[in-house]
Amino acid sequence: MTDLATPVAPPRPAPSWRRAAPALLGYAAVRALGLVTLAVWSAARDKSAHQLLSARWDSLWYTRIADLGYGYEVRLPNGDVHSNLAFFPLLPWLERAVSAVSPLSYADAGLLVSAVASLAAAWGIFAVADHVYGHRAAAVTVLLWAVLPVGIVQSMAYSESLFTALAAWSLYAVLTGRWLTAGLLASLAGLTRPVGAAVVAAVWVTAVASFVRERGVGAPDGAPRWRRALAMVIAPLGAAGYVLWVGRHTGRGPLGYLDVQAGWRNGFDGGYAFARFVADKFTSLPSAPAGLGLIIGVGLLIWLYVVCVRQRQPLPLLVYAGAVTALALCASSYFGSKPRLLLPAFPLLLPLASALARLRTSRSAWVLGGVAVTSAAYGAFWLNGTGPP
Repeated sequence: MTDLATPVAPPRPAPSWRRAAPALLGYAAVRALGLVTLAVWSAARDKSAHQLLSARWDSLWYTRIADLGYGYEVRLPNGDVHSNLAFFPLLPWLERAVSAVSPLSYADAGLLVSAVASLAAAWGIFAVADHVYGHRAAAVTVLLWAVLPVGIVQSMAYSESLFTALAAWSLYAVLTGRWLTAGLLASLAGLTRPVGAAVVAAVWVTAVASFVRERGVGAPDGAPRWRRALAMVIAPLGAAGYVLWVGRHTGRGPLGYLDVQAGWRNGFDGGYAFARFVADKFTSLPSAPAGLGLIIGVGLLIWLYVVCVRQRQPLPLLVYAGAVTALALCASSYFGSKPRLLLPAFPLLLPLASALARLRTSRSAWVLGGVAVTSAAYGAFWLNGTGPP
């Protein structure tokens, strides 16, 4: 394990494709299984798997931004205003760029970006886990991320895969002392999703901790101070730049983005709305098991985070995972979206991966294979039903 108080490691080469290849091939196989299962399930229900992946829910908002830019909004009968300004710009920018240099539509460009980004995310997760736990646990971590119940989102024209790739490699850059790279990737993550604040927090807290340690020991702590300070400046530029632009665009000042989110009934209430949602499940017997399941799920997340702390994971991973989890659980957004909002919190999988890695290869393969089949079936059922709005 890596002690919280130890400085970050000196720069070293990232894990090569050859070292990460078995994990990435396993990841690709799990994703292929999910897509084939979705195609078969959708065909049986006379639905288009392609449309489910690229032309529903948030993916439609992203492709509209890529096509027409910002400024589109929907006014609902209850007075809510859904503005496309709520969606950060990096994914639609990439969709537009890919479509400009290829025959792909914006929707198909989004699928391509997601596919490439998901592999980059898997490699970044492998790099982080390999740095902390070693090669075997790293491979298991990648597979665990692939077989998550909502893993099908990694193959959709959504921004989760792109964000996770940027976040994972930014965290790896922090762990290995590449501060300018970490700051740049954190800034790009901030242009991808609001939860980019979690990556910025990881960069900031780790840099500040290194400055504090230097004052205590009176010796340099890793990279030169100016690199760490510059990374702190660069990291929030993406998110801050977009939020300020939205404020100017709407004429509502620096807090204009919060008004846009309020139109979607999104906000941070410390978990009050989510707690009330769970409590409401116990008002009738048919929904009580769902409420109990939600409580168990939240308890499991908290337990995993406590285990991460006890195992003394590196500080940037703890800050990042804690921030992603808190922002997902304590936001008043649509509650069905919370599982996919937690998808980037991959450090929470490290304790499970470490435990599975200690099993015989055959046993861990049976466990992961069984979960992969279950996840593929659930993903197909989910997208053909309510799905991730």
